[in-house]
Amino acid sequence: MNRPLLFLDVDGPLNPYAAQPERRPAGYTTIRVPRARAAGAEGEDAWRRRRPLRVWLNPEHGPSLLRLGYELCWATTWMDDANRWIGPVLGLPELPFVDFGDALHRERPDGVHWKTGALVDYAAGRSFAWVDDEQSGPDHAYVTAHHRGAGLLHHVNPRTGLREDDFRTLADFARAPATSQTPD
Repeated sequence: MNRPLLFLDVDGPLNPYAAQPERRPAGYTTIRVPRARAAGAEGEDAWRRRRPLRVWLNPEHGPSLLRLGYELCWATTWMDDANRWIGPVLGLPELPFVDFGDALHRERPDGVHWKTGALVDYAAGRSFAWVDDEQSGPDHAYVTAHHRGAGLLHHVNPRTGLREDDFRTLADFARAPATSQTPD
């Protein structure tokens, strides 16, 4: 019996980036991540002066995520960098990640989020939950039409990040009979 997948976005669910910038939420710690330099971008001196990215993380989220009964997988623009910067703060082991390749930030004319197709392909019929702050109706419709397993698209408020009620919803989905079945 396969455990369902839990696709984790970083910015929004784990890093409540939209919270009041002057007030770190209770229980969160701050890390500073150097910003990557884009090829052909500003000169070296200007790049060195760029402020690092401020990220707020709650170390209690790691153990809470591990107790949910999912196989965890990064589904974030951070891709494998989440294992370097985010996972250690949360106490998570190295996790697989969805490599979005050319789909990264590519807008679709049908309004489906650029992550959605890649996540459905990665799941390959396996039950999954996806926590993110950017899903919408077209994403739900796409998953219903293209994914043969159970799927939960769970929106998380980027001002608050994951909260107790989010963890309850995820735990309930993981325990549901439809998510416990092995795909055909």
